Amino acid sequence: MSYTIGIDIGGTKVLGGVVDAEGNLLKSARRDTPREGGTQLIATIAEVAKELLAEYKVESIGLSAAGFVSSDRKTMLATPNIAAWNGVNLESELRKFIDLPIILENDANAAAWGELRFGAGQGSSNLLMVTVGTGIGGGIIVNGGLLRGAYGVAAEIGHLRVLPEGHLCGCGERGCFEQYASGNALLRHAREAIAASPDLARNLLSRGDGTLEGLTGQAITDAARDGDQVALAAFKTTAQWLGAGIASLSAILDPEIVVIGGGVIDAGEILLAPTRDALERSLPFAGKHPSPKIIAATLGNSAGLVGAADLARK
Repeated sequence: MSYTIGIDIGGTKVLGGVVDAEGNLLKSARRDTPREGGTQLIATIAEVAKELLAEYKVESIGLSAAGFVSSDRKTMLATPNIAAWNGVNLESELRKFIDLPIILENDANAAAWGELRFGAGQGSSNLLMVTVGTGIGGGIIVNGGLLRGAYGVAAEIGHLRVLPEGHLCGCGERGCFEQYASGNALLRHAREAIAASPDLARNLLSRGDGTLEGLTGQAITDAARDGDQVALAAFKTTAQWLGAGIASLSAILDPEIVVIGGGVIDAGEILLAPTRDALERSLPFAGKHPSPKIIAATLGNSAGLVGAADLARK
């Protein structure tokens, strides 16, 4: 049996696992992400890998991290949530600790690959992955392969501009997709709905500390499940933007399947059903343009780890 290691590197944790050729996660190891980033984080990744290597003989290691990854899959060009990692060649740095082939992949790309190979996208060769969390990430599969682009930084779909001169985004531009269809956008839409109808919002506010600032995405999801109209309206607004953005991407990419993952997908059909409706309304050449199937991701938080491990096998 062939084994590889996948390591998902986030702003708070480093999660690694041994994965077999069928995508099964056999053993995992976790460490907290050092705030210093840089060499401290590289040493932490090596610790995780060595813990797993103590029990399994593996052939290669795949790393998954948010940010711009070089086209040769060795260097982190830029990352939004890890200190002292811009321009770092992770492959060469980790090879100082571990003598195995090592590849690096953008986390959303890795998750898309994981879902394609072992999750919701099995059997498809043209897939769009949309991760709806704090922001929006994306991974694109075209004719069975990851679309990385000329410089390795394709599929940053969260920064598709959907509203000129709209809300300021962390990327420095205004009106980006993730400002209207992400988890943070859901919170904004809920707060705007509360401000417009405070009498109707008492139930929703009571699920937090009673303030707009204390409202959480989980509280909105729980309230929506219970039929709260303000929470449902916030989801509907988010879904309208999400479906419209997917429609624009579908006009370019023509995916067979759109897999939606990330924390907001915990709401299930509360988000997915109105997103499908918005997609149908927003597709160009309505009634003639084929619609992709919108489905929920199935691998959860392990998608990036499993995807990176499988990509390291290639």
